[in-house]
Amino acid sequence: MQKKAQQQIQIELDEKAAQGTYSNFVLTGNTPSEFILDFARMLPGLKKARVLSRIVMTPQSAKSLLMVLTRTVEQYEKNYGKITIQGAKAGTQIGFQADPAGAKLNKEEKKH
Repeated sequence: MQKKAQQQIQIELDEKAAQGTYSNFVLTGNTPSEFILDFARMLPGLKKARVLSRIVMTPQSAKSLLMVLTRTVEQYEKNYGKITIQGAKAGTQIGFQADPAGAKLNKEEKKH
């Protein structure tokens, strides 16, 4: 069986995108056909987080993202040591979590 040659994709990165956006808080939601990632920033002393970017992707793309993030974190920890989350207790969910309110909101948005 022959292996298919991987297609090269050219990526264009404009100056604004190259600067990046700092996010320290992510909300997730999904519908049967898409995953929604809201990247936000929380500042100390404030009771509100501001969503800076919403990414909507297919379930297949979300699964691919999960796989590449898993590999990237594993490689990072191999090179630099285990990542610890301050204040996290064993068995506590942290990081990327589904937001039930956001999931409901996403379903309502879908109706419009």
